[in-house]
Amino acid sequence: MQELVGECKECKKQIFCHDGFIDGVVLDDNTLICFECFKGESEITAD
Repeated sequence: MQELVGECKECKKQIFCHDGFIDGVVLDDNTLICFECFKGESEITAD
């Protein structure tokens, strides 16, 4: 089952829940970010 749960706060891509698993990350402020944007942010902060 696939359900739309929101959009990425960075790139506005739609984020879906697939059988209980979200295709992104819920941030501390309860917004969503897709895995691609999250990976980019974590690479920036790791430097």
